Amino acid sequence: MECDLSGRTAFVTGATSGLGRHFAKTLSKAGASVAVAGRRVDRLETLRTEIEAAGGKCESIELDVADAAAIPRALNRAEAALGPVDILVNNAGVNVQGMVVEQTAADFDTVMNTNLRGSFLLATELARRLIARKSGGKIINIASIGSFRVLPGLTAYCMSKAALATMTQCLAREWVRHGIAVNAICPGYIETELNSAWFQSERGQAQIKSFPTRRLMNVEDLDGMLLLLASDASRAINGALLTVDDVQSL
Repeated sequence: MECDLSGRTAFVTGATSGLGRHFAKTLSKAGASVAVAGRRVDRLETLRTEIEAAGGKCESIELDVADAAAIPRALNRAEAALGPVDILVNNAGVNVQGMVVEQTAADFDTVMNTNLRGSFLLATELARRLIARKSGGKIINIASIGSFRVLPGLTAYCMSKAALATMTQCLAREWVRHGIAVNAICPGYIETELNSAWFQSERGQAQIKSFPTRRLMNVEDLDGMLLLLASDASRAINGALLTVDDVQSL
C-alpha cells in the first residue's frame, strides 16, 4: 500500500499533546507538510522544531476551535506558509468527567463546542476552499468507541462523538461529488495526558484488566488507519466509521 503524502498539506488540530501531536509527526514522516494547531503555543513550537529537525516542513498556529472567527484565519495562515490544505485531521477534543446531575450547562457547552462544533466549522471552511479550487481532499475526524457505546461518566463526551460520527457520514454524502472524502477513526482507550491519572488509579487498572487483551492500545496502533485515510489508497473509502480498538468494545 502506497501512502506517500509528498506534496500534500495537512492541518492537525489538538496537536499540543497526545494523539494530535503523534498524528502530526506521522503525517510529516509520510511526506506531508503539516500545520499544527492548538491553544498552547509553547508546545506547538516545540513540535514544530522537532518536525523540522527531522527534515519535515511545519507551521505552528495558535487556535481555539471553539472560536469560529479564528478558523478561517488559521487556515489562511497555514496555506500562506505551506500551500493549499488538502488533509484535515479534526482531533481537538475535551471531556468533562462526572455524573450529569453534577455538571453545568457550561460544562456541556465546553465539550460540544470543541468536539463537535469546532470540527464542523473547520470541515465546512476547508470544504468551501476545496470546492472553489475544484480539488479533492481528505477530512479525518477523530471520533471514539464512545460514538457507539456508553462510557460511564462521560455522557457529554459520548454525545459529542456520536454526533461527530453522524456528521462524518452526512458530510461525506454531501461532498462526494466534489472529490472530498470524510471519514472517522473511532479509537479505543489509549493513555494520554487527558486520562493518565485515571489509568494509574486502582479503578483505571481494573478497567484495563477487563479488556480482552488486558492492555491499553498504543498511539502507534492508529498510524496505519490514519495514513490509509490520508492517502490515495483510500480512494473508495468515504463516510466510513472505522473502529480501531483492539476489541476493547467487544
